[in-house]
Amino acid sequence: MSRTTAATLALGKAGAAFTLFPYDYDPDAPRVGLQAAAALGRAPEQVFKTLMAEVDGRPVCVVVPSDCELSMKKLAAACGGKSAQMMKPVDAERLTGFKVGGISPFGQRRKVATMIDETAQLFDEVLINGGQRGLLLALAPAEAVRATDARFCDLTA
Repeated sequence: MSRTTAATLALGKAGAAFTLFPYDYDPDAPRVGLQAAAALGRAPEQVFKTLMAEVDGRPVCVVVPSDCELSMKKLAAACGGKSAQMMKPVDAERLTGFKVGGISPFGQRRKVATMIDETAQLFDEVLINGGQRGLLLALAPAEAVRATDARFCDLTA
């Protein structure tokens, strides 16, 4: 497994401090984020999943705890929109340049609005996908916001 991805390159360019955590990715896991947390012995609420959605037809990157569900109503409100829906996997892959299961908010092919669930602020560091299946990276929530121009929002159901 390569440890250099578009995500790690983007974080390096931004001067962000991060640590890599490779793990054995299970494509058959019912919830990949929870499987990653278990594989690394981390609390599920500290391991965040990256989702691609659309608010009023505009793409948005959403980062929420792996043990929570995204609230479409809260996402739409946070983005000043009326409705939100998940992006189709093929569209998410084309837009980000990453494969589903390996989508990172860092180093995406096209810059889009990024929202991070406010619970990330409860931790000194959070784990977020590093740009490929089986690779997470740990960094301070403030670094994640700085590297993506994200906003902290209440996003979970």
